[in-house]
Amino acid sequence: MNYLLVTVLSFIAMEGVAWFTHKYIMHGLLWSLHKDHHNKETDGFFENNDFFFLIFALPGIIGLLLGELHGYNYLFWIGTGITLYGFAYFLVHDVFIHQRFKFFRHSDNFYFRAIRRAHKVHHKSLEKQKGKCFGMLWVPVKYFKNENSTA
Repeated sequence: MNYLLVTVLSFIAMEGVAWFTHKYIMHGLLWSLHKDHHNKETDGFFENNDFFFLIFALPGIIGLLLGELHGYNYLFWIGTGITLYGFAYFLVHDVFIHQRFKFFRHSDNFYFRAIRRAHKVHHKSLEKQKGKCFGMLWVPVKYFKNENSTA
């Protein structure tokens, strides 16, 4: 099996997993951990929402460990795709969008503007059930088309 293909497909599939968990878990069952990210209830650098990093890192770690134990089989490469997606999510969400670290402050192109616009729309709602734009790397076309779109 082509391990690069497995890694890339795992990375791509994680966008769907991220969308689903953001919409139905973070804005559902575990809203109590996520709401401070929308409401800025926490003073300081860390938020309760940061616990999701640990929760979402587990499948990648397990895949890497089990795959390595079995001779770097497909589980290792799935774990690699999950881990790479987690790193991309961190860079896009925490570094680029929310500027928790002061890198990429002046990045400006049509894709980056669309990501910021969609995420801004997501954060307009401070409530559990009224959110929009739950993905991270895939952005609906309307955010590319209209520079001033916030709907």
